[in-house]
Amino acid sequence: MTRVTNAMTVDVEDYFQVSAFRDQIAHEAWSSFESRVVMNTRRVLDVFDDGATKATFFVLGWVADHHPGLVREIVARGHEIACHGYSHALIYGQSIDVFAEETHRAKSLLEDQAQQRVIGYRAASFSITEASRWALDVLAEAGFEYDSSMYPVRHDLYGTAVQSAGPHRITAPGGATLVEFPMTTRSLFGVTLPISGGGYFRLYPYRLSAHLLEAVNRDTEPFVFYLHPWEFDPEQPRINAPLKSRFRHYTNLHSCEGKVRTLLRDFSFAPMTDVLAAYPVVAAPSS
Repeated sequence: MTRVTNAMTVDVEDYFQVSAFRDQIAHEAWSSFESRVVMNTRRVLDVFDDGATKATFFVLGWVADHHPGLVREIVARGHEIACHGYSHALIYGQSIDVFAEETHRAKSLLEDQAQQRVIGYRAASFSITEASRWALDVLAEAGFEYDSSMYPVRHDLYGTAVQSAGPHRITAPGGATLVEFPMTTRSLFGVTLPISGGGYFRLYPYRLSAHLLEAVNRDTEPFVFYLHPWEFDPEQPRINAPLKSRFRHYTNLHSCEGKVRTLLRDFSFAPMTDVLAAYPVVAAPSS
C-alpha cells in the first residue's frame, strides 16, 4: 500500500462520558461510575508499541484532573498530548464564556502534567459547526495552533463544510488564523462516507475502510484516524440508553482492537504535529 504518513489520534474519554449517553448520565454523576479509562488507554498504548506507532492523544480535562498520572504516562511513552476540552460538552450548547473558561482550564492542566506546550484541540463530538465557529477565536486566543474538530458529513450531532479535505489554514470570525485538519471522508457512488475511524471503523468491513483510506493516500494526501480507549473494552458496563445510542456505542467492540492492529500494519502513522510539519498546509483564502 502507498506509504503516505497519516495522523493517528485518540480521544481519551471514559465510556460514561460519551455524547451518546448525555441524556442518561449527567456530568455531576460521572464520579459514581466505575472508571476504566486508565486501563483502556494503556491497552491502546500497548497496541501502538506493538505497531511501532506514535500518536496524538486528545485528552479530556476531566480525565486529566481525576487521573493525573495518565497524561504523564502517555508522554513518557513518546506520544503527543492535545486537548479534548474539559467536560465533553457540545460547544454549540455552551456560552462563549463557559467554553473559554473550560478551554483555558483544560489546556493549563494538560500542559502542567505533560510539561510541554499543548497546541492541538479537538471538540467533543466534532461540535465546531457553522453555529459555533466563534470557538475558533477562543482557540486562537488560548494559543492553540491547530484544530481537528470539523467533520464534513451529515450527522445529528455534527457536520460542517470545510475549505479543503486536507490540512489547511482557516480564518476565525475575529480574524485570527489556525490550521484545520478535518476528519477524513471519501465519496463512494456519489455518497460522502465518513472514514476517519471511531464507530464507522467498527461498523464497516475492514476491507472497505482500507480501500477508502488507501484511495486518500493514492492522492498523496494524509488522512486523520481516531479511536477511543473504550472501543478496546467489550467488557465495559452497559448503559440503559435508546437503541440508536447503544448501536453507536457497542457495535463490534469485540473486533476493534484486532482491526486497529491490522490498520497499523497496512498504513503509516505519526502524531498530528509530525504530519502537519511534513505536509504543505493550504493557505487561508484572502478576504
